[in-house]
Order: sequence, then structure tokens, then C-alpha cells
Amino acid sequence: MCQFSALQTDITQIKADTIVNAANKTLLGGGGVDGAIHRAAGAELLEECKTLDGCETGQAKITKAYNLPAKFIIHTVGPIYGAENGREAELLANCYTNSLKLAEQNGVKTIAFPCISTGAFRYPQDEAAKIAIAIVKKYFSDNHQTSIELVTFVTFNELDYNIYQQLLETGEVDLIKPVR
Repeated sequence: MCQFSALQTDITQIKADTIVNAANKTLLGGGGVDGAIHRAAGAELLEECKTLDGCETGQAKITKAYNLPAKFIIHTVGPIYGAENGREAELLANCYTNSLKLAEQNGVKTIAFPCISTGAFRYPQDEAAKIAIAIVKKYFSDNHQTSIELVTFVTFNELDYNIYQQLLETGEVDLIKPVR
């Protein structure tokens, strides 16, 4: 049975089988979480990402983690809030589902997610957190046989940490309807 937790820290310091990168479509680095992961992983990450031919919104691709304490990095491209013709929730949900599927295909036992799309892509933090937790919990309720044992929602700031912690403790995520 999978466990869930929230942690306020730098995702590049997480010792997990995989960390998830809130990437842009090029996968070649950027600002925020994406830039921090690329800087910490080293130049080899950029070279591997150049071979992946980018990534579409809601999809995910995997690379080695190089200089990070994780084994893998799963890169997923979140939606830009207000720019996806009303499909933002569906696309954000797909980021989590597709990342989990890719993690399972690679035998991952522990995975750490950042707050996808809440920075430069302007997704409201509380709404994004509800979608993240609801979709991840739904994934495990639908997939009883899974290699994943621990999902950690990693936040950089205290506000996001408090949102995730409260949602995990209270189970408020049941108030939203998960998107398929």
C-alpha cells in the first residue's frame, strides 16, 4: 500500500528513486524547479534531454538523474493556467498520471513531485494541490498492484507545504472530481 507525505525542502536534495521535474516543452532547462534540477544534475542532463525531442503538455519522459541523489528524473510539462482552452485540470491530472505510469515502468518505489504549474505557469496553488493529491490517490486505488511505496509532495515554500499537509490530513481532496 502506497503512503503519501508532504515535505518542505529543495527537491534536488531528495533521496528518492525518482524526482519529477516541472519542465517546459523543450526539456532543455528553464527557471524555477526546472532550472534548479538542471543546475544540480549537471551538463549530462541537458545532453540527454536534447535527445528526447521535447515533451507535450500533460506527457512525461524519463532521464537519468546524474549528480542528484535520485536515480531518475521524470520530466512533465504542466499546463499554463488560462491558456489551455479550459483543459487545464485535465492536463495537470495527466502530468501526475503519466509520471506515475512511467515510474512504475521503471520499477520506482519512491517518487517526489514538485508543485507542477504553480510558478511561472500561474496555476492557483490550492486548486493544483487538490488535483495532484486526488489524481495520485485515484491512481493507486485503480492500480492495486504497484511498485510505488511512497509519494512525497515536495514544496519549496511554507504556503504550499501547509496546503498539501492540510489536504493530506483532512482528505478534502474528495471534494473534487478527479479528471480522467
